[in-house]
Amino acid sequence: MLDCEGRRNVSQPLIVFSPIVNHRLNDSAFVESPNQSARPDGVEIDLLVIHNISLPPGKFGTSCIAELFCNTLDCSSHPYFEQLRELKVSAHVLIARNGMITQFVPFDRKAWHAGQSCFQGRKNCNEFSIGIELEGTDFEAFDDRQYEALSALTGRLMQAYHGLTVERIVGHSDIAPGRKTDPGPYFNWERFRESLSDYSESADSAK
Repeated sequence: MLDCEGRRNVSQPLIVFSPIVNHRLNDSAFVESPNQSARPDGVEIDLLVIHNISLPPGKFGTSCIAELFCNTLDCSSHPYFEQLRELKVSAHVLIARNGMITQFVPFDRKAWHAGQSCFQGRKNCNEFSIGIELEGTDFEAFDDRQYEALSALTGRLMQAYHGLTVERIVGHSDIAPGRKTDPGPYFNWERFRESLSDYSESADSAK
């Protein structure tokens, strides 16, 4: 992994799948973001939103995404970061290019990932959704290891949160059209959805 200035750090082990215990991935890295809040009482988690992110744009393997989510990003370290200085954002999970999963917000809490958004007439999607960031861009393919990690994680989420179904998995662009474009044209929705067939059947049997 590289830091925001491009220095190489010791690579971390690949973690593809972990069980969910108390709304956390038990064996994955957990770095708690302050950018979170309580969900409204009684709201069911029934939407999964897929995003992409890279910081600086087009650069992979840096620590800058985690620093952004934790409000520790040095915004003077890169010209692009100046526009992020007042931004307070997070996601529940980040999946790096090598498939490594880092969780930033417990799933029963609201991560600040969707912004102004609407799904099937329901606004403020943060209130009822889980946000997953894939390290990537709108301009190149995602890594096979990311698809493997995303599929395994999504299957486990569907088993843990019964409101989540294949039909209720969307891209950021679907809930914020005209404002957001991610996960972008290189995200293979057909491949991803086909990989969930076994998980979907398992989740249905568990309900």
